[in-house]
Amino acid sequence: MTPKKVWLITGASRGMGADFGRAVLAAGHQLVATGRDTERLARVLGPSDDLLAVKLDVTRRDDAETAVKAAVERFGRIDVLVNNAASFYAGFFEELTPEQMERQLATSLIGPMNVTRAVLPVMRRQRAGHVISISSSAGLAGGAEFVSAYAASKFGLEGWMEALRVEVAPLGIHTTIVNPGFFRTELLTEQSTSYAAPSIADYDERRAPLLAYWKAQNGQQSGDPAKLARALLTIASQEPPPRRFIAGGDAIGTAEQKIAALKEDIEYDRALSTSLDFEVSSQHGVHS
Repeated sequence: MTPKKVWLITGASRGMGADFGRAVLAAGHQLVATGRDTERLARVLGPSDDLLAVKLDVTRRDDAETAVKAAVERFGRIDVLVNNAASFYAGFFEELTPEQMERQLATSLIGPMNVTRAVLPVMRRQRAGHVISISSSAGLAGGAEFVSAYAASKFGLEGWMEALRVEVAPLGIHTTIVNPGFFRTELLTEQSTSYAAPSIADYDERRAPLLAYWKAQNGQQSGDPAKLARALLTIASQEPPPRRFIAGGDAIGTAEQKIAALKEDIEYDRALSTSLDFEVSSQHGVHS
């Protein structure tokens, strides 16, 4: 039997977050499920003495602080935070408005920062905790059309999480980045995906097939989110948990392609790269 833990999951009212929440409750843990609609949270996750549903818009810092306070008042601690809430602004970079880009970053990058900032004081007092942030294979390699905004938010999330890991590890707090590939979630539904409005003729020829592709992917993804939810429980029970979990065979393929591409980039200009130090002049050597 694994010890009972208190989990806080953002974006738990639908999609992958709801699967995470159901798995946590089924495993006998306590859950603070957050989302913008508490009635939907309660309906999706069902009645449970181990469930606290809290309203949380991750773009609002005061919401994050209120949710954490409610969690501690109810359960006394927070052991695992899952930064799951996200959105997807799809389209060519030039056709995405600055406001769309800002909303993408607000939800998928600044949002997890808001919630983590509110949770860390609790975990520091405990000298224990685990911050899990759901990234994407697009956080490893952004080389696909229509994902510039999403990839920017996920690359940012990963850089922040890698640095945070070093800062909080001495305090007994672990961090894990999760890179799912294509899972059958609600990310590509109309509720979660916003497309750029067509505005530049040079992209017209490629736009229609890309729109058709992305819309056709909804409901056809190979990954099973219920299995990913159970994998999260495994990760959270490992001592120590992994720094990164690449979720899905397609995501592993993306990671391996990225590694190969980095190696190519290193070798392409290795001589030039290694020639950039200051020259050490023999006449300016150090004399005893």
